[in-house]
This record gives sequence, C-alpha cells and structure tokens, in this order.
Amino acid sequence: MVAAVAMVTLTRPNELVADGQDRAGTAAAPELLIPVGARDMAMGGAAIASSAGIGAVHWNPAGLARLHTEPQLLFSTMSYLADIRLNYVAIGAHFSRVGALALSLKALDFGSIPITTTSQPDGTGATFSPTFLTTGLTWARPLSERIVLGGTVHYVSNRIERAAAAGLSFSAGLQYAQLGDVDGLDLGVVIKHIGSRLQYDGAALLRPGQLDALRRPEALYKIETSSADLPSTFEIGLGYRYNPVASGQVEHFLVFQHHNFADDQWKFGSEYVYRDLFATRGGFVYAADGTDNSHIFGTSFGLGLQLDLGGLEDVQIDYAYTTVDFFDPLSTFTFRVGF
Repeated sequence: MVAAVAMVTLTRPNELVADGQDRAGTAAAPELLIPVGARDMAMGGAAIASSAGIGAVHWNPAGLARLHTEPQLLFSTMSYLADIRLNYVAIGAHFSRVGALALSLKALDFGSIPITTTSQPDGTGATFSPTFLTTGLTWARPLSERIVLGGTVHYVSNRIERAAAAGLSFSAGLQYAQLGDVDGLDLGVVIKHIGSRLQYDGAALLRPGQLDALRRPEALYKIETSSADLPSTFEIGLGYRYNPVASGQVEHFLVFQHHNFADDQWKFGSEYVYRDLFATRGGFVYAADGTDNSHIFGTSFGLGLQLDLGGLEDVQIDYAYTTVDFFDPLSTFTFRVGF
C-alpha cells in the first residue's frame, strides 16, 4: 500500500474575542509568566520599581544595570503546581561600554508521563517527559543617575513527545529612581512577551485515514494546529523605602498589571531589611474583576539571609512561600552569589 501525506487544517469559527479573562487559557507558552526568584515572589511580584541585579531579569530587565557585584550568579528552584518543578539559572556582569548582560535558562520538569494510545488506554509501558525550555539574553544600562533601561529576548522551545513549537519573545523595562525628587520613591515600567505566535508541528500530528467516496488507499493525514499569541503583559509600579530605625530599612511596593489573557491585577508587597543581614517579606495579589476561581494564588511571604563567605561577595539565600487554591503551596528557594 502506498502511503500519502495530506494536510488537514483545523480552523476556529469567526468570533469576537474579548480581552482579559475571556481569553484565558488560549495563550501559547504560558510558562513565560511563571515567576522565578524567591525574593520578589515573597512580595507578590510587586517590586519591579527597585528589583536590582541578576534577580531582576525576570521581573524588570532594567534592574540588571544595578548589579552590586560582578559577575552575579543566581539559581532558583520551585515546587510548582501538580508536582511540576521549575528550575532557573542566570548569570550576568557589566561589560564596559556595552552595559550589563545576562544569560538565563528556565526549565520545567514534569517527570515521567505514561504513554497511552486508543488501543492501550491504560498505558503501553513506555513513558515520555515534555521539554519546556526558555532561554533569555538580557541587556541593561543606565541612561542617567536616576534612569536605567533594559530588554530581554527569549527563545521559547516546547516539545511534547513528537510535536514541538518554538518562537521568540521580547520584553523591555525602565526604572526611575527618586521620582519627583522624592527621596526613596521609585517608578518601574515593564512590557513583557511581545513576539511571534507559536504553532505546534511534528510527526505526532500524523493520523491514518481514508477520504470517503475517493478511490485511493488509506493515507497519512497531517493535522495543522492553530497558532497562538504569547501571554503579553504591561506593568507599572511604585516603590517607597525609608529607615524607621537606624538599624533597618522598610520598602513598600504597588504594581498594576494589565494582562492580555487574564484579569488585570493589583500587586502589593513589603520588605524589611535588618542591617543588610536579614530580611522579612510579604505580599499578595488582587484581581478586582476576577471570579472566585480565576486567580488561584493567594498571599505570600518569605525570608532572606545575606552571608559573608570570605572570597565570595553578596551571598544571599532566599525563601518564599505562596498559598494556592486547589493545589499545594509553592515553595521557592533561591541562591545568589557575586564573585
């Protein structure tokens, strides 16, 4: 029997698509929005106005320009939803006239998933593990003593057994210190994940079949999947820090986030740092127009510890705990070191 390969296109009916929550679940590469870094997660992701160094790459790439030591290395691991583990590593440094550069890699670990078929719905005995990787290149530099800007290009690669999709994403951010000449008042603005649509392709989309009323043998037909936009967001936020006592510093944060594929959100966070040695943090996210089940993440809190390990500089260990509806809480550990 001679096999042929044909194309079958699946299209969506013409419809008016509303913004926000009405489009929830239709974006490609939602892993772009999975947060990384225990410090900012403990404050609900609200610290985009002053997040600095290698830890700022995910939240506001402009903050990379505020590296305290160089190079800086950050590793973070998080127990995510449904037994998924997220691992993240980033390294950055200043490069003379070019500015600060950083490389980052985010990977999701799904474990081993049993392979099932229509003839063996209970499993074939074999397993597979999806591969979701996001590689980023970040650049940032100061424009003045108060203003820094930066951008990140992400390469997104998703593979589920024998089907794969890949694309590019661009994010840009800005931080403005001492807004309105108010000491301690900072502004942050960031737009994330503007880029190409993702579309899956591969041998897993081939299906055997036969067209009715045609005198031809059974053939392989390829299902052409729909493409989807990336989950772009726009965020603007403020941060205000002050020293209520000589031995400590307090900073409060507020962020408004507009999401193209979810409800708009308000983020709140606070941090208390004692003598650059120990930090306590807390935060929460509020979706004003959300339903009870549209936003499952609740309050968060965490701790930070800065260590002196001799030849290593800026050694920091952070932990964040985030409550989640219907799932186990998220636990995030982050280790950062400067050389």
